[in-house]
Amino acid sequence: MDENRASALCPSTDGLTLTRTVAIVGGGLTGLALAHRLHAAGRAFRLFEGRDRLGGRISTARIGAQWFDLGPSWFWPGQPRMAALVQELGLEVFPQFADGIQLFETAQGAVIRDRGFASMQGSLRVRGGMGAIVRALAAHLPEDFVETGRVVRSVSAGGTLGFADDDRQTFDRIVLAVPPRVAAALPFTPELPKPVQSALHSIPTWMAGHAKFVAVYDTPFWREDGLSGDASSQIGPLAEIHDASADTGGALFGFLGVPATMRAGQRDAVIAASVAQLERMFGPRAASPVRVYYTDWADEALTAVLADRTPLTHHPAYGRPADLMPARDSSFLFTSSELAPDMGGYLEGALAAAEEAASWVLAAPAP
Repeated sequence: MDENRASALCPSTDGLTLTRTVAIVGGGLTGLALAHRLHAAGRAFRLFEGRDRLGGRISTARIGAQWFDLGPSWFWPGQPRMAALVQELGLEVFPQFADGIQLFETAQGAVIRDRGFASMQGSLRVRGGMGAIVRALAAHLPEDFVETGRVVRSVSAGGTLGFADDDRQTFDRIVLAVPPRVAAALPFTPELPKPVQSALHSIPTWMAGHAKFVAVYDTPFWREDGLSGDASSQIGPLAEIHDASADTGGALFGFLGVPATMRAGQRDAVIAASVAQLERMFGPRAASPVRVYYTDWADEALTAVLADRTPLTHHPAYGRPADLMPARDSSFLFTSSELAPDMGGYLEGALAAAEEAASWVLAAPAP
């Protein structure tokens, strides 16, 4: 469908009300993949993202030709939607570096070599980072149909969204492509039934309570020492570490093992302690990164709520509870990776959720 046809389906309104158009709230992978599907099907939509960037939990930093994922880094063989999407978008995939010795730091501070249980060998990365998927999907969408920095403040059963700037717009259908707990925090008119509220609140947002630290170096010097970059520690603050090197230079990243409640407001201390840990484990060359990145997802209001600060002990059995099944005449749908029919929590699940949402939208008569 060309842009003239798209414009006819979704006319510019200069702030006035839109009708018979689908609103997608949330510009993460689910929302973008849904927009991609609707655009290909010739269905009018508008996508609203509260952040000043697209991607949601996908966030990729860049230094020249290097890229560093501050959110999800991997997908895996056996995830057909991700494999098909990167192929469709013309992106290159390469395996996570995992050759060499792994490290384990004991509770007493001893560093043991060749411990093998922390490796992500076999996982796949996208050249350009996961942000390359976001950029490629966005490039296929008409710019006028995607708005960032648009925070939704209210939802009505009649299909009306209220925004932070007091603007109100009405749509044929609304897809809330945000984590269930984030959706539950929105004021609904009329108020959501208690079982629906309970179902939304009960679904933890995958990785929302986590934080990620990346240290960038001129070279992946640990490989010269026969190390894979994989490491784990019982004293931290990084509980799990991996090679995050891109095409040039080198990088190590780690997941914080410190609970969100304990690291809150301690950004500088966490960064200093993380660099000190890398020096302990990988040697003196690790003490001087050229750049560090630290993202605490528990502080991201559009990703996490207070309940997400409680650490998860296992991967939840995600899926759509019966109370969140939309009625035939419903004007809105909750969707996210956590509500996907399979692979919930993963990027593959985000795409499965987009498929499901597209089926719901396209089942309704087109304008």
